[in-house]
Amino acid sequence: MMRMLARLVLGLFVLKAVVASPRFARQLELDSYESSNYDEGPENLNGENVYEYGNQLTIDEPQIEIGTLAPPDYSIPASMEEEEDLSQKPQLIPQGSGGSGLLMGPNTQGGMPTCLLCTCLGSSVYCDDVKLTTVPPLPKETTHFYARYNQITMINKGDFAQMNKLKRIDLTANAIKLIADDAFSGLPALEELVLRENSLAHLPAMPTTMTLIDGSHNNIGATGIHKEAFKDMTGLLYLYLTDNHINHIPVPLPDSLRSLHLQRNNIQMMHEDTFCNLKDFNYIRNSLEDIRLDGNPINLSNTPQAYICLPRVPIGALI
Repeated sequence: MMRMLARLVLGLFVLKAVVASPRFARQLELDSYESSNYDEGPENLNGENVYEYGNQLTIDEPQIEIGTLAPPDYSIPASMEEEEDLSQKPQLIPQGSGGSGLLMGPNTQGGMPTCLLCTCLGSSVYCDDVKLTTVPPLPKETTHFYARYNQITMINKGDFAQMNKLKRIDLTANAIKLIADDAFSGLPALEELVLRENSLAHLPAMPTTMTLIDGSHNNIGATGIHKEAFKDMTGLLYLYLTDNHINHIPVPLPDSLRSLHLQRNNIQMMHEDTFCNLKDFNYIRNSLEDIRLDGNPINLSNTPQAYICLPRVPIGALI
């Protein structure tokens, strides 16, 4: 009995302590506030209604109208459209000799652009083995022209007209019989001319800017070279005239010459001043190291004074 009484007193004491707790008092106050104002909704500090949605409280806000934004203006100004149109137009390359200056080069006589018939790489035009019968019109900027292994029979005066940048022409292995005498003389930059393996009887006039001339394997005869044709070519380095019908060495030759090939011609004699200056025994021709006269009916032993200024004796028969 005494034990039960003691437990009852202890329970009352604990209950009194809980009721007196501030936390318990605050919870009772909140519960009473919510139950009395649930229908109208609580108000925040600004007097606006607050409603409960699930476990979150949301404040009423002014309604926002949601619409579709206008697309940005991507139109191009008229000035820019004009510039774009100009940039998209095909640009023409400079007109060549006798052509219309189309994108693929001037047109040939058959109506086909030269750079479609041939291969144009930079300023070089390659027309090898494409069955040409005439020189095609070339772009004006051409510096190197190759038309080997074709069927060209003639070079006319206007074939290379106004080709002021042309440095090299190679017409190896065609069927050229005639070249107009002024076909190359109007080319201010021409340095190398290769005409080997054709049917030429005469060499045309050439500008003084030449450094290499190759007319080998033709039909050039005794009168096929202009008198003093190479005298003013102060930069000429290589002169190749093998396998022709030449009967003399085409003097005077410029001091710049390094290599002279005249093998298998019809040269029968040589003068003692052909290469040297008999009036000046101190004159030495150091550049001319390669002279080929083999295959000619000439005895080099007959003119020993002709070689005293040379670094090497010409190659040919000595008996």
